[in-house]
Amino acid sequence: MAMRIVRSITSMRALAERWRRTRARVGLVPTMGALHAGHLALVAAARRASDRVVVSVFVNPSQFGPREDFARYPRTPAADARLLRRAGVDALFLPAVAAMDPPGGATVVEVGGSLTRGLCAPFRPGHFRGVATVVARLFAIIRPHAAWFGRKDAQQAAVLGRMARDLHFGIAVHTVPTVREPDGLARSSRNRALLPAQRAAAPVLHEALALAAAAVRGGARTRGAVLGPARRRLARVPGLRVQYLDLVDAATLAPASRPAGRLLLAAAIHLGRTRLIDNRAVRAPR
Repeated sequence: MAMRIVRSITSMRALAERWRRTRARVGLVPTMGALHAGHLALVAAARRASDRVVVSVFVNPSQFGPREDFARYPRTPAADARLLRRAGVDALFLPAVAAMDPPGGATVVEVGGSLTRGLCAPFRPGHFRGVATVVARLFAIIRPHAAWFGRKDAQQAAVLGRMARDLHFGIAVHTVPTVREPDGLARSSRNRALLPAQRAAAPVLHEALALAAAAVRGGARTRGAVLGPARRRLARVPGLRVQYLDLVDAATLAPASRPAGRLLLAAAIHLGRTRLIDNRAVRAPR
């Protein structure tokens, strides 16, 4: 079946409803476009578990802060459509901003608690509210059986999983391992904004998190012993600015006072105007 490109909410809702009436399992992959191998891994996972796959492309203005790169965010709709056709996607949903976030709208979705207290949240106020609100709208329009997100955005995936459970959507939220370049850099649409020297330096983020993970597995007993080697590695890169580097509980994302149980190492850095994030899951030895 040829991929359909759907632009109106009414048409997308009707198409998904027709599929459900035939007992087809509907999978959703929400994206902001500028697709790469990481997105295609999400599509492949959805394809394996679903009868019909919808990919949404929507650059959501409500998740960008006033000094962030909404205008600069890459938009490649024709290339995205070609990739998705080859990947066997059934529908590409391309809603307009005015439809997804109509003027005068007064309803937002906000997940509270430790999931939105640390890591990216203090540096991007309103970001997770914007993400949760637009994904809740996608869930309401398409009513998929399941949705797929990347583990590179671990905090986002945790927030959306909690939202789906708390609001009783009945939608399974799955995560897919981070897809990396050969040098370890996590695939991201923002990587294309890196200048050559910045791109050469960018794998240091993955290297620093690997050092911290090795410290945990080696029996480090304090946060300082875990994060110190990573901080020193990042500090050796000229022009790199660390926004945060943290050790948190993998389930709650609350700061871990000491290495114990299932943990997440997460960081955000700036190279020039480009912000990069990455994380590493690790279990402390007993």
